[in-house]
Formats: sequence, structure tokens, C-alpha cells
Amino acid sequence: MFVKTRMVMMMKKSFITKVLLKLPVIGYKLKQAHYDLLTQTGEEFLDEKKDAWQEYPRPQMRREGYQILNGTWKLNGKDICMPFPPQSILSGYGQKVEDHLTYEKVFELLTDLKKERVLIHFGAVDQTTEVYVNNVLVGTNEGGYLPFSCDITSVVKKGENLLVVKATDTLSKDYPYGKQTQKRGGMWYTPVSGIWQTVWIEYVPENYIENIKLATDLNGVDIEVKMAGDVSEDEMTGVATVCGGGIAASKAPDLVSASDKGFTIALTLENGQIVEKEFEGNTGRLDLTSITLEDGSRYEPILWTLENPHLYEMRIITKDDAVDTYFALRTINIEDRDGKKRVCLNGKPVFLHGVLDQGYYSDGIYLPAEASEYTKDILRMKELGVNLLRKHIKVEPDIFYYECDRLGMLVMQDMVNSGPYSFIKDTALPTVGLKKRSDSHGKISGKRKEFFIRHSEATIKQLYNHPCIVAYTIFNEGWGQFHSDEVYDMVKEWDPTRLIDSTSGWFWQEKNDFDSEHIYFKVIPLQPKERPLFVSECGGYTMAVKDHMYSKYASYGYGIALNEEMLTDKIIYMYENMILPFIKDGVCGCIYTQLSDVEDEINGLYTYDRKVCKVNKEKMCALAQRLLKEL
Repeated sequence: MFVKTRMVMMMKKSFITKVLLKLPVIGYKLKQAHYDLLTQTGEEFLDEKKDAWQEYPRPQMRREGYQILNGTWKLNGKDICMPFPPQSILSGYGQKVEDHLTYEKVFELLTDLKKERVLIHFGAVDQTTEVYVNNVLVGTNEGGYLPFSCDITSVVKKGENLLVVKATDTLSKDYPYGKQTQKRGGMWYTPVSGIWQTVWIEYVPENYIENIKLATDLNGVDIEVKMAGDVSEDEMTGVATVCGGGIAASKAPDLVSASDKGFTIALTLENGQIVEKEFEGNTGRLDLTSITLEDGSRYEPILWTLENPHLYEMRIITKDDAVDTYFALRTINIEDRDGKKRVCLNGKPVFLHGVLDQGYYSDGIYLPAEASEYTKDILRMKELGVNLLRKHIKVEPDIFYYECDRLGMLVMQDMVNSGPYSFIKDTALPTVGLKKRSDSHGKISGKRKEFFIRHSEATIKQLYNHPCIVAYTIFNEGWGQFHSDEVYDMVKEWDPTRLIDSTSGWFWQEKNDFDSEHIYFKVIPLQPKERPLFVSECGGYTMAVKDHMYSKYASYGYGIALNEEMLTDKIIYMYENMILPFIKDGVCGCIYTQLSDVEDEINGLYTYDRKVCKVNKEKMCALAQRLLKEL
């Protein structure tokens, strides 16, 4: 009897031990448990079995000769719907996502190759990439957020061609990674791997326009045309490695530069009149105030404003090539107004009434079902009176910025963070008030530092022509922060026409265009100083909406609201007591967290699937009007 009792006790002890050992695993699985949510656009896409992302992917430089390669591919031997990341519902992949991904696609050319060069473009591939066409390595890339291209003229053929893309994504902290993490939770989200933007082929002439730069003011536009052929020593050796925004040429073409031939522009005015002008070199200026209309009167330029986001259509023509583009006349700067520093759009004070926009979607993660979802997000926010999106720790496809240009939505673009993150050092301590920390010393990986700088410069070059971009964030809450004053100077040199928040939230150093504060968990009086005070994050009040939540058991945010009325009232209370009274003293803007719920976070103005607006639209619009009246 004693032996039997002891055996039972030992079995119970063993069982309890096993349960205790499994508790972390059980807790992790519960934390990761989630519902599949589809946006309305995603439901329509799956129901109608549409071809994915057939829109022309580069509105800033359009040509007619192109071929979209999205659709059904093979990934590690299984079907996947491209260009959606394999972790997403819309990809249809449904397999465990490995660190090493091999994509395959058979395609046929739409040209006879007699007079054209063939480029293959990738919107974004995370993190390192090798591209093969017909078993020949044609280019490599590092990064994950910017486009890159390969010249494949010498290796493609009539009939079928085999495209193989080998991507490796280990979430290395040496590269920008944003808010991706292997074990999502809280404010860190499901990762995306490999290809997550459009793959497309473009047919260009032998001597083609590779890039254009458009710098505008209130009277005209300075134009710079870059022709292909300015290749690096690495490219001359056969295979180029680029950090996005570049050409990785398998065989560098022998092309002429724009300065040898010059270029012509054809500007279309709103009345249909076409204005042409020729330039001899690779640069030139078009002053719109010098245009004479057909009736003999002097033309008056139309500025790009939030109420009237006017875009000028323009064609750029060289001897062998032509591209269609657009530009807008607008300025953004900080000026003195009645003894206070004010952010001014076209010389007029503007209050930056913004929301945090993380660019995550419940069904496509980094990519919505269709580009139209960008339009819907922008209009959803304009309907609430919002005039600025802070594009948070992510670079979007070019179509997103075009929609902001077209619809009149300001954008503050974050650089994508790299480097390690510490909850205690980077979040907990600053939240309770320990917001000072030097960033001029400490160990920084040489690779990470060099790549962050290179990637930031490439990001700015990629987005430079978009009028919607009015400011950049360099470092957010100390994530990967280093030598911010030095990097501030670099960014100002790359683009002196935009404003810079070099250290958003805390760990401020000397150089910044704003005094930038993140304020959660409290509503406090503000004290603007010499620089404009920018509340670059705040609010984040949570509200759960049944049947529209992603996480089954976890939630994250800052403060609780039980219904639409309570959430709206809490937001208005915060603005009435922390923002509105201090605009006269120099508060220049406020970024509310956030546009939509994201996974565990239920602090959006919309649910993660975009199906429910959680606030009262009329009251939010009235609040926006009050903010503008305080300037």
C-alpha cells in the first residue's frame, strides 16, 4: 500500500512538473493565437480571383512598354500568389516560412528584342536577394524596403524564360527591419519575408532615361535627367549589388549621358494648352510665371494645397526615350509668425494634424489586397479632418505616395530602423521620465551604421519628387539611434527642402527642426520653447470591437474606451487639455496613435480590417476645425 501510494504521488509530481515546464509554451501559443481577418477589398479579391496588383507601379516615371509578372509563382516548390508576402492570407501560401526562400516564375517576353533593352524591376524584397534569369546571376540586392532593377537584355530570349529569385531573411539587425519580429506581440508584429511588392519587366530604348529629379518652389521646377550608363566599378565587373533604387546590370550597357543630347519637356496646363521647352544639358528650369497663354495673358501658377492638390502633368523627351511624370508647386518650412516658430505650407501656417500610419493590413500584412486600399485609407483619414500621415518605420510602394499627392495628404516619412531594441532602456525608462541619453558613443556595427546611412539616402532619393512628403523622421524612440546630429546634417544635405525630426520621442541631442515629444498615459500642459513643439506620438486609447479583433487573448494600447462615444470623448479631452490651449505658444502638430488597429494593438481609429470606424466622424471633423482656428 505504501509503495502504491508513493507511486501515485510520484506520478502526480511528474505530471505537475510537466505542466509547469509546458506553461511558457502554452502561454506563448495563447499569445500568438489569432483570428484571420479580411478587409472588404481582400474579400472581393479572393472571391473574384482577380489578378494581383496589375497597376503600373511607378507613377512618377511612366512608360508604355511594360509587363507585370505578379500572379501564381512557386515558392520553395509550393504555389504562392505574388506579390503578397508568404506570411499573409492573400498569398495563399499556407506553409512554414523558412529563412531561405527560392521563388520561380516562367515568363514570355512581349517584344522581339531587336531595338530594346529589357529591365526587370522589384518593388521590394526582404532582406538579401539574388536574381537569376535562365540560370545566369543578373543582380543582387540588400535591404528590404526599396526598389531595385536588373538589366537582363543579354540573357533573355524569345519564348519561355525562367526567373529564379533567392531571398534570405533572418531579420538581421544590421538591416532595416521596422516593427517585424519573429515572436510578435504588443507593438511588434508578424514579419514579412522575401518579395512583397510588384515584380515587373520594362522595355526601354538603348539610350534610356534612368531617373529624374524634380525640385519645385512656388514659381517653377528645376529638372535633372539622368540617363542610364553611369555605372559603378562593381557593375562593370558583371554583377552589381545595390541598396534599392539602382540598376544591377549583368552587362553594363554602353550608353550616352543626357548632357550629350539634352532634353525637351512638354507641360500640359489645366486648360489643355501644352508648353514646350528645350534644354541642352541634363538640367534645366521651367519658370511657370514666364508662360504666356494663348490669349496673350500671363499664366498664374497653381499651388499644391490641402484643399486643392494640383498636379502638373509633364512629359520629358530625349532623342531616344520619353517618360511621363508630374510635379506640384509647394514649399514647406518654419517661419517666424508673431514671435513664434510656425510650420508653413506655401508660406502659410499649417497645423500638422496627423495620425500614425504603420501600413499594416489584416490580410496582406505589408501589402493591401489592392492599391485602392491606399486611397480608401487616405480618404478615411481626410473624412476625420486629418491632414498628415506619419508613415511609421516603413517605406511604401510608390503608388501610396502618388495617392497622397493626388488627394492632398501630407506625409511625414520615417527612416526604417535597424539595430537592437531594449524594452527597459528604449521604452520603460523614457516613459517614466528618463529621456536623456547620449548617442555619440557606444558600440555600433560598422555594417549597420554604413547601411542605415546608405538606406536613408536611397529612401530620400526614391521619394524626393513627391510633393506630399513634408518631413522625415530619422530615429524613433532611440531604436538603433547613433550620432543623430551627424545624420541630421547628412539628411539636410540630401534634401534641404523638408523638415526633420531627428529624434522622435526622446533621447534628444542638439540638432532637430522640432522639439519632439511622445506622450502616453497622461494629459499634461505643454511648454513650447524656441523650436516648434511637435507631439509626434500620443493617445493610443484602446477600444475592442467584437468580431473585428486579430488577437484572441492579447491586447495592447494606452487607456481603455468601451464604445464610440467614450473613445471620441477621450480623444477630444486630450486635445482640449494638451494641444489646443498651447498652439498659440508654439505647438505645431500632433500625431495620434493610430490610423487602425494592428494585430495585438487595438488603439486604432479604425479596426484592423478597416470595416469599423471607432470614433464619431462629425465630432472629429469639428475638432480638426478648432485646431486650424488656433493658428
